[in-house]
Amino acid sequence: MVELDFDKGGGLLPAIVQDYETKEILMLAYMNRQSWLQTIETKKATFWSRTRNELWVKGETSGNVQLVKEIRIDCDNDAILLMVEQIGGAACHTGYASCFHNKVSHGKTEVIGEKVFNPEEVYKK
Repeated sequence: MVELDFDKGGGLLPAIVQDYETKEILMLAYMNRQSWLQTIETKKATFWSRTRNELWVKGETSGNVQLVKEIRIDCDNDAILLMVEQIGGAACHTGYASCFHNKVSHGKTEVIGEKVFNPEEVYKK
């Protein structure tokens, strides 16, 4: 089993999520040892929610699941790249396909892409 350096990141490592087919960067999240092991076991992207202080299986609420096709780690064993099949079309909780839908140009932010779903309908409080 691959041993990652979770100590280096205070127990959390950055996990970049990339679409397996298109190579588009979808999001950045964090993984702890438990989410790492669960992701390997289930092949569903699982992260550590720093906000809720709990494990978070991507798509559990929204239906926008990420099925892991390939995992890569960096040369220092302290960053993770998940190459996924994005089910449901949206990786971003705001409804966009990618969390990186804000383009900075000439000192201003321009939204690129279209919303795939309405988050208010999915994350009713």
